[in-house]
Amino acid sequence: MERMNTTQTASRRVWIVCGLLLLASSINYMDRQTLANAAVRITREFSLNHEQYGNLEAWFGYAFAAGSLFFGFLADRLPLRWLYAAVVALWSMAGFMTGTAESHQDLLLYRTLLGFCEGGHWPCAIKATRVLLDARDRSLGNSVLQSGTSIGAIITPLLMQSLMTPAVGSWRGAFQVIALIGIVWIVLWLFIVRKSDLVTREEDAVPEASDRISLWRLVLSRRMLVIFGVIACINTTWQIMRAWLPKFLQEGRGWTESDALYFNSAWFVATDIGCLGAGAAAVWLARRGLPVTRARLIVFSACGLLVLASALAPFIEQGAALMIVLMIAGAGALGLFPIYHAFTQDISGSRQGRITGIASVAAWILPAWAQRGFGWLADTTGSFNAGFIAAAFLPLVAAIILVLGWGRDTRSSS
Repeated sequence: MERMNTTQTASRRVWIVCGLLLLASSINYMDRQTLANAAVRITREFSLNHEQYGNLEAWFGYAFAAGSLFFGFLADRLPLRWLYAAVVALWSMAGFMTGTAESHQDLLLYRTLLGFCEGGHWPCAIKATRVLLDARDRSLGNSVLQSGTSIGAIITPLLMQSLMTPAVGSWRGAFQVIALIGIVWIVLWLFIVRKSDLVTREEDAVPEASDRISLWRLVLSRRMLVIFGVIACINTTWQIMRAWLPKFLQEGRGWTESDALYFNSAWFVATDIGCLGAGAAAVWLARRGLPVTRARLIVFSACGLLVLASALAPFIEQGAALMIVLMIAGAGALGLFPIYHAFTQDISGSRQGRITGIASVAAWILPAWAQRGFGWLADTTGSFNAGFIAAAFLPLVAAIILVLGWGRDTRSSS
């Protein structure tokens, strides 16, 4: 009985730490989404065209890739408890400074700094869930972690709606209020999380075959190349939808700012449901005897099919049908990520931070280029339609790469 109570207590602490990771993801996206939600105001105040706005997102992406690589190497070498707190402090500072921007160049600088510092979130968080959870439960743990992005994005439009007034520069305060929330998280993290919570799992302490080969050989292995292709595709689609949806609704469909912000919150509720549902579905299938990899592939492919619904959005006028299509696509788009992260966690335990960081380079180079290209296409055609249609098909490409390239795995829940 005493052993059972000890096990239950340990399990409870694991999910408490996972809850803090969810909150970190929420704050990460709150800092990130302030720009998208204030995009129309900012582009008007600084007289930016769509390509210039896309360039802000592009440099965020390039910097995110560099930051992921930098902090990914640190995550495998430094105490995760302190490194994670430092990362959140740095990106909160960059978010706060964005509210002081006086020109397009200021915005570009602070957005680049934000991207670099936010790049440390995923190497730290994914390494933490790998340490905390076994292979069967990681899809669900990653869903909890990833769902925080939606929670943050749900809250952000509502918070900004309450903070922004008709005054031209009232968007600035929202950046600074959200940045201060990050400081609160740091206090909670250091108070609640103990060093022992993030100690490598006993079964992971045994070196894997991948741990005995050089890092560069691992990076060029078949499965890592698959990871690069998958994340480049799914993150391009997600980042385009995340960054351009408010402008699509306001400038492409004539929605008011208020209606677009409220729908943006509702859209992220749908993405959160998709994210949690994908992780739960993968665990459910694995616990019923399917090999873990096959369960993940089924769920990933299903999410890719849901995203394809967004290809219909350009042909649907304002109304309930448009909202439903966008919500279905959003649910699928975020549901892809916990499954993707679970695959990366199968590659190398001792190098998880570096694997996440290196994969993030692929994750952000194509999306960064695509953001600028999307803006150029919108300026050239006078419409957001072509860009949204192209983005809708990329998750299916990712599913094909994963199914054909990953290889067999016989692990099950037994």
